[in-house]
Amino acid sequence: MDMQFDSDEFRVRVGRLIEELKNRDLDAVILDDGEATSYYFGIDPHQSFYRAGAITSSGEAFFVLRALDKDVCREQTWVTDMVGHPDWEDPLEHIVRKLREYGVANGRIGVDYGSHALTIRAFNVLRKALPEASLVDIDGLPWLLRLRKSDAEVEKMRKASAIADATFRDLSANICPGMTERDLVRMTVESYVRHGGDATYAGTMVIRREDELDILHGHLNDGVIEAGDVLHVEVIPRFQGYGARLMRPMVLGDAPDSLRSIASNLLELQDSQFAAMKPGVKACDVDRILREGVLSAGLRNEYPNITGYTMGYYPDFTVRPSGFNRVLLPTSEWTFEEGMVFHMYTSAKGIGFSETVLITASGCERLTNIERQILKIA
Repeated sequence: MDMQFDSDEFRVRVGRLIEELKNRDLDAVILDDGEATSYYFGIDPHQSFYRAGAITSSGEAFFVLRALDKDVCREQTWVTDMVGHPDWEDPLEHIVRKLREYGVANGRIGVDYGSHALTIRAFNVLRKALPEASLVDIDGLPWLLRLRKSDAEVEKMRKASAIADATFRDLSANICPGMTERDLVRMTVESYVRHGGDATYAGTMVIRREDELDILHGHLNDGVIEAGDVLHVEVIPRFQGYGARLMRPMVLGDAPDSLRSIASNLLELQDSQFAAMKPGVKACDVDRILREGVLSAGLRNEYPNITGYTMGYYPDFTVRPSGFNRVLLPTSEWTFEEGMVFHMYTSAKGIGFSETVLITASGCERLTNIERQILKIA
């Protein structure tokens, strides 16, 4: 068996889930989001066909998926009851049949109304096929239980963060005038793979600074990079599905004093954020340090976006490229907990910095460790 984590890791995860099912008086839960199926079953089949697993409050489990994917997934999961259906059969019929076999078809069955895998059609089919059951919204429970990372998960995120650091060093050493943004993206993806990262997901962002616009999301183009250009670069490597994010401005040549001053202000404010990030501290209080600091310094006229969000596992097939399960906003009343991992970022005047950080028992630890400065490209 080639599982991503050992059996004890999954036993703890499933045990916590079962405890919550009992607290909510649920007989079973259907899990179908890629993040949830990976976390609890160790597998993340693509969503060309509906696929899902279920865990009962007594600890029994099954998974339904295409017959084509059954054997490879069987090697990655602890679940022994794997149902592989031919492509002309409806997987929902098999899920209903298995729920009946396990004696929970007339009970309270949890489903995640926020799941992107659970379409309106799929939900209606389940509701019609299980007239005696109560389909109860679990209100993002799998996401809530994933917020605090285990030591094994943190280790994978450390490796992803080290890949992010190494990728920036590769870029600093190899970028030169005449290259295009597409060339930089190719170099970035090659660096991910060379340093041990996943090849199935290759996110990166390269944006040339123009007119001090605070743009963090752009699109790939073939514009040529010239001496003196300031680049906003974000690398997004994964290691066995677990991600890290890291943003730095890069300058082909010497950065002007005005740019270094902006960078110094942003980094000082963000360092103050990091110092305040401790278990029990409210997120809105940490957000305020950076948000109000940037606005008070006149670096931005408005700050409409979040200043940080949770990180974790990212499936190959997902509509969620970022883990916004906990975000830092002025309205965020939740508190930090040991084991949470965040992407903390800030930007102004066309440059941005970010880190992947871990909340420890005593405070905040940076997992990404490259120099916190404008990176010079010789």
